[in-house]
Amino acid sequence: MKYQHVFNEVFQKPWAILPDKFRTITALIALRASGEKLTQQEIQLRLAPQTFHASRVSGPAGKQFGAVAVIPIYGVISQKISLMSQISGGTTVAGLTRAFRAAIADPAVKAIVFDVDSPGGAVEGIPELAAEMLAARGQGKKITAVVNPMCASAAYWLASAADEIVITPSGQCGSIGVFCQHEDASQALEKEGLKISLISAGKFKTEGNPYEPLSDEARAAMQAKVDGFYGMFVKAVATGRRVSQSSVKSGFGQGRMLLADDAVTEGMADRVASLDQVIGKLSGGAAPRRMSAALSAALVAGDYNGGCQCLGDGQACDACSAGNCGACTTRDCSDEACAENGCPFQQDDDQDPDNPDANSAVAAETIVPAPAAEVPELIPAAKSLAMREHELDLIENA
Repeated sequence: MKYQHVFNEVFQKPWAILPDKFRTITALIALRASGEKLTQQEIQLRLAPQTFHASRVSGPAGKQFGAVAVIPIYGVISQKISLMSQISGGTTVAGLTRAFRAAIADPAVKAIVFDVDSPGGAVEGIPELAAEMLAARGQGKKITAVVNPMCASAAYWLASAADEIVITPSGQCGSIGVFCQHEDASQALEKEGLKISLISAGKFKTEGNPYEPLSDEARAAMQAKVDGFYGMFVKAVATGRRVSQSSVKSGFGQGRMLLADDAVTEGMADRVASLDQVIGKLSGGAAPRRMSAALSAALVAGDYNGGCQCLGDGQACDACSAGNCGACTTRDCSDEACAENGCPFQQDDDQDPDNPDANSAVAAETIVPAPAAEVPELIPAAKSLAMREHELDLIENA
């Protein structure tokens, strides 16, 4: 089956994500695997009605307001950059961890705000980062998670580790739960005249494979894994929110999303306020400014996907750090490419803080080029998928 390795990445691990977002991701992979070639406009038409706030997948870079560092958590969360994250867009745990550690270590930062707009994602790496955030509480830097406007599943897992959860008036949070999916392709393959035999060693080595119906043993094993991660999820939320695990299981939406007032009533959030109100209170009304080079680099180092190529090595050269990417001495960077792709060192210091969508788009992990002038603006996940068409073919045919 074409792109079987991508299907395996999706189906062979538990997810803490909104089910409709998961369906969108799998539908895109299936469509691509069928051999259908999509234009950017066609990708947009398929994604736009289904992808929650996809326009924020490549949201504005983290900023500082006085001594307050604002770190975005936008889109689907994955542990690190992969084909799956390229298709779905979003944020990686690796990048968030680096950004969080940089903010904790920066003496100029006195408070940290996570700007959250995410449907959740894969569970890998989430428990570790949540534990690190929880351990940093009470160490002198207040950590606030702002639901702006969605904080679901894995994103809520992380948010629950903050000192405070604030939800915007139109916000929703919750979806506490874990699931995985098995796809039985045996009948479809039979109709195509194909029969696949797996030769293996180890009793359970190939259980759960898509070429045969799911056995009772395999189902039980998958359920046990889901239950295990769910138990970790519940325990983390209970610890972070200072309630019992039974309270989380019997309340907190029981897998549903709750609106702002209901979330506060249930104890899932502490109060209702906008992101601007939270930042204004913490910063004393300080004007926004670009993050330090070190903190900006931490947001994207290692998993950077475009623009300043120095960041792909984990550290920008002196020229790129100074905003002069055309004089790059390390990699083949250029002022034009970096500016087009939202390089944090090429940002305009006069960006409009009241209209972040009009500013250079730089997410914690996913950076996508701006479309050509004659092509209508596309949502970032669509652009990311369109750009990966050729690379996906090369990998599949390798």
